[in-house]
Amino acid sequence: MNYAEYIEINPGKRFGKPIIIGTRISVYDVLSWLSEGMSTADIIADFPELTEEAIKACLSYAADKEHKLRVVS
Repeated sequence: MNYAEYIEINPGKRFGKPIIIGTRISVYDVLSWLSEGMSTADIIADFPELTEEAIKACLSYAADKEHKLRVVS
């Protein structure tokens, strides 16, 4: 998945944290909700501006960042 289609980093929004394009919802927010047991459907019900693809992009982004950390270490 090309998560760059869904995620942007803009220093003027949320202090430069990665966010879903067109929202102020951060990747961290989405990952936190998932880790607390919310389903994709629950998140979309609470935040209808999100899509299943955007949520998957957050997971892909996190996996890519983790992989890059492991490679550098």
